[in-house]
Amino acid sequence: ERWSPRAFVPGPIDEATLTRLFDAARWAPSCFNEQPWRFYTSTADTFDKYLALLVERNQVWAKDASVIGVLVGKTRFTKSDAGNDSYALDCGAAWMALALQARFEGLYTHGMAGIKKLEVAASLDLDPEREAVLMGFAIGRLGDKSKLDESLRERESPSPRKPLASIWNP
Repeated sequence: ERWSPRAFVPGPIDEATLTRLFDAARWAPSCFNEQPWRFYTSTADTFDKYLALLVERNQVWAKDASVIGVLVGKTRFTKSDAGNDSYALDCGAAWMALALQARFEGLYTHGMAGIKKLEVAASLDLDPEREAVLMGFAIGRLGDKSKLDESLRERESPSPRKPLASIWNP
């Protein structure tokens, strides 16, 4: 049942529910248990700031989400300061754990590559030698697709997937 809608119903998500989503991400596997992910999310006071960090085509629909956030990966190991070649994979596992927990909670997520990465890094005062902006995301309750622009409405259903045989070679 996990897919990435664009139609959301505006409204808050309670703190206990959000805590469960990010706690699910916390339990994702990672190389050497580094847990190199950091999720930054909007609040009621910072929602417009986070919305402005998305490219315009994503701002159009994400304005109705409950939460907008970004996922940042730590590119170096904490203990050794060596480069962590698996940080992006580990962060992806954390994102998927969050997305699955959201569905369990009756919520939907939509990951986005369409973000202003340089502005995100500057806004969060990230260290480019140690941190990489990976993605943006929206979290919310499923809305009525008829309220979307016609071009978005046409795409508002789960995307088809490749045949299993094209991705799995037993």
